[in-house]
Amino acid sequence: MQLIQNGPDIPDRLMQAHEEGQVVFFCGAGISYPANLPGFKGLVSKLYAGLGTVPAPVEKAAIKKGQFDTAIGLIEHRIIGGREKVRQEIARILTPATLAPSRATATHHALITLSRNRDGRHRLVTTNFDRIFESLLAGSQLTRSAAPQLPVPKLRWSGIVYLHGLLPEVPAPGDLDALVLSSGDFGLAYLIERWAARFVSELVRNYVVCFVGYSINDPVLRYMMDALAADRLLGESPTEVFAFGSFSKGKEKEQELEWDAKHVTPILYQAHFRHHYLHKTLQAWAGHYRDGISANERIVSRHASSAPPASTKQDDVVGRVLWALSDPTGVPAKRFAELDPLPPLDWLDSLAHERFGHRDLRRFGIQPTDKEDEKLRFSLLSRYAKYDASRSMNLVRDGRDVHSWDRVMHQIARWTLRHLNSPRLLLWFASHGGEIDPFLARMIVEALKPGGTPVSRPMRILWSLLLAGRIR
Repeated sequence: MQLIQNGPDIPDRLMQAHEEGQVVFFCGAGISYPANLPGFKGLVSKLYAGLGTVPAPVEKAAIKKGQFDTAIGLIEHRIIGGREKVRQEIARILTPATLAPSRATATHHALITLSRNRDGRHRLVTTNFDRIFESLLAGSQLTRSAAPQLPVPKLRWSGIVYLHGLLPEVPAPGDLDALVLSSGDFGLAYLIERWAARFVSELVRNYVVCFVGYSINDPVLRYMMDALAADRLLGESPTEVFAFGSFSKGKEKEQELEWDAKHVTPILYQAHFRHHYLHKTLQAWAGHYRDGISANERIVSRHASSAPPASTKQDDVVGRVLWALSDPTGVPAKRFAELDPLPPLDWLDSLAHERFGHRDLRRFGIQPTDKEDEKLRFSLLSRYAKYDASRSMNLVRDGRDVHSWDRVMHQIARWTLRHLNSPRLLLWFASHGGEIDPFLARMIVEALKPGGTPVSRPMRILWSLLLAGRIR
């Protein structure tokens, strides 16, 4: 599902898991760029400037390697009163002067919306220390938890977790000690006391995690993925982990392989002006999720009245329409069937294209097996029956036992009835074997009766021949 032009393609299985309330967004510094807050690298750079010092040679070497947590640990030990001074300066850097205009917090608003499931539970995790989420939730009863007092992320868990700590509104002496900043802090949280590692491991066992706002070499991400790698060595089987990640021109494949090496499924977008495509995608996703069925109806109304354009990686219009039509309520498909002007027959080939696979079965009500079948392919017009993969739903018979149609298939069949006067529809059925599904055959017979779909006499004869099995 590509929500904006030139934006990343979000896997259908992630969209579906989110619809089912199984996704937890794990937020990094990148989500706060619109509020002019820095990432880890920028934070360290501003820290040295604020302290009025320059990196010592060993600190410079750590920064060059991207080991910003190590650099913070080294400067804390080097300067007098280091730990307190460093953390006070970081608190100053991470307190924005203003959160205006609204785009500064638009992504945080979107993530709050996306974190709320249909039962009203919010599940959101961040490694950021800033208080932007807090500013948006003033007066809310939403539970907040900050390191090291963390909840157990089981099915009843609800709230926002500040995994590495949260800046107090007015820091008192010692309040900033709990922030996980230096390599020593990370060592305690993930290796010695392991409270952060346990939280991450439990979270990934119970939910589908999607990282947002991290770079592939982010030290924070490295610690978390090392914790999950340790679980794998012990025989644990965490769920699939996703991450939004940017790539420079010509580097997409290279970035994909690097994420794969970390056992993370990347959702890649082109690097452009402070991660513009990431922020716009999250905001569009939140709007689509908030509006639910009506959002899918708008997609159908906007794109289906004309012939499907050639989908490109930059703008997958057909993918958006197919996602909308597959809504199990059948409401967007009903809009498609009744749309005026009538969606042209050019949509038949798109609807019949086998673009779905093993990981998409859940979208259609079938629980897939753990072992992925890479050869499994199906389309919206020829697919497995809900709860019973031995039966099928089709417009044209495929030799398997047939099953009662769901709401989506019924509405698509209604759309075909509006094209009964077109030789192209009859030829399409003939080219796919000519043996029309019994449910559709009955609908065609009813539509050909007086008062039904206007159909010329020659076409009535041809449809009768096709229904009688006389056309191949």
